[in-house]
Amino acid sequence: MLLIVALSLVTLPPTSLSNEIKQELNWWMNSVIYQIYPRSFKDSNGDGVGDLPGLISQLNHVHDIGADAMWLSPIYPSPAEDSGYDITNFTDIDPLFGTLADFDALIAKAKELGVKVLMDFVPNHTSTKHPWFLKSVDRIEPYDNYFIWRDAKKGPNGERRPPNNWLSVFGNSAWEWNEKRQQYYYHVFAIGQADLNFHNPQVEQKIKDVLRFWMNRGVDGFRSDAIDLLYEKQHFLDEPLSGKNRSSWEFEYLSHPHTANQNENYHAVSTWRKTMDEFVQEHGTSGKPLIIESHSSLTQTMKFYEFGGIPFNFMFLILLNGNSTASDFKNNITTWLDALPRGQKNNSLWVIGNHDKQRVASRFGENGNRADQITMLAMILPGTVVVYNGDEIGMVDWPLTYEQTLDPLGCYAGRENFMKTSRDPARTPFQWDDTTSAGFSSNSITWLPVHENYKHLNLASQKRANKSHYKVFKALSSLKKSPVLEKGSLQLELITENVLAVVRRLQGEKTVVLLINFSDENVQIDAKAILNIPDVMQVYIASVGSGMDVGLAINTNEIELPGAASVILV
Repeated sequence: MLLIVALSLVTLPPTSLSNEIKQELNWWMNSVIYQIYPRSFKDSNGDGVGDLPGLISQLNHVHDIGADAMWLSPIYPSPAEDSGYDITNFTDIDPLFGTLADFDALIAKAKELGVKVLMDFVPNHTSTKHPWFLKSVDRIEPYDNYFIWRDAKKGPNGERRPPNNWLSVFGNSAWEWNEKRQQYYYHVFAIGQADLNFHNPQVEQKIKDVLRFWMNRGVDGFRSDAIDLLYEKQHFLDEPLSGKNRSSWEFEYLSHPHTANQNENYHAVSTWRKTMDEFVQEHGTSGKPLIIESHSSLTQTMKFYEFGGIPFNFMFLILLNGNSTASDFKNNITTWLDALPRGQKNNSLWVIGNHDKQRVASRFGENGNRADQITMLAMILPGTVVVYNGDEIGMVDWPLTYEQTLDPLGCYAGRENFMKTSRDPARTPFQWDDTTSAGFSSNSITWLPVHENYKHLNLASQKRANKSHYKVFKALSSLKKSPVLEKGSLQLELITENVLAVVRRLQGEKTVVLLINFSDENVQIDAKAILNIPDVMQVYIASVGSGMDVGLAINTNEIELPGAASVILV
């Protein structure tokens, strides 16, 4: 089935901003966002943990690979019970990473390089060590109602029981008893992460104040964490069984109609969007994207656009893997594009990788070609690409031992099951070169061990190589900025059962064609007849290991596409 989509840029209502600023309101469209996991990016002081001065020292790399923006995973003060997502102060920097002055220096350097800075925004909960929570425990106004507190139930023998059967994402009850307050508090994540009560208008205001604080420091936008779990129904009824083959302690043992995907979540997004738009108007800045993490149905996800949010598209992380067929890819892409609200075709966020899932090279096969396939596909589609640091050089997961595991998801699962849930294998330090700790740190001991393959898989060696993932990525990010990818039409076509074609066209520009062989066998195809493309085209980019050289002229009516190869023709 042929899919052709005419693409148009989103237009915003007229404002009092200058024409120059209007052109920057949607700067993120058709861009590359580079997620940085600060603990693992670059250590400047030899303590084995990445920090802001280290990040600043390597900002040229972010610019060099063609990233338009970088998204920073949490750097707020935190006891780090959940890798920094348990926050004790929303408006400061954890000393582990540096200071607010270091952050200001980072913003200044990024602006000098033309790289936008996005912050991880974590509104759902705080650390139980946050002053708000400590005051709530003591019932000090107005903090007494900042969190979700409930009285205990009595069991048949008078024993204390949680208020209901709600489960934590990390497993077991989502309720924890507080002896001092003599009530349970709700935590959809770790025990040390108490959920905020968004039915309290004072909490709403506090969170909007956080947004303004960071925008005043020059932040260009936010990635909003776990928005699907922000609100809970106030009747606190038990949730029904999911019917899935899960243990009774696992989150997916239950369905979550009372704790996930509540309509109020959209209200929260709309208030944040209004706060950010007001800031843009007041200060005449470029537009500020509000990126939404929500593991919701397609319909629920698309609704965020209506309220000013831009939802992540997680199909490459969750719905597709190394066993997926060309048809699986085409169908999933088509389903997403068909569901988009009118005028949002260039406002998709295609997520290649992140800190919560296996690295792209590990998910799709470590022979190298598969990782390039996903990056090439995401880059050529209309919209924005989100890439996780290290994926641009094809880093792979490092199977840590249970003793090395720090992620609470892995620790809670226990020795036998930790590898099913731990996110640590994808969070190991960035591999800069073949020196001590892969150039990440001068210390041979790092917060998570460096992958043992760093001697041959590192940025420095890929810069020297004739062909490498790094060079493929740079060529892709350059192509991403071309008019044909920014404004051109899109055609998806199955040439054979195993070969997917993506064609981008724009009048007056060279046609761009991506061919992906999802099989491991060489195939011969006549792309010209099916795609209506020129007789002869040149290889612009080819996946590592494909054996196809850049600049090679190819007759499009008789293309031999090697097994697992991807190639972009112009």
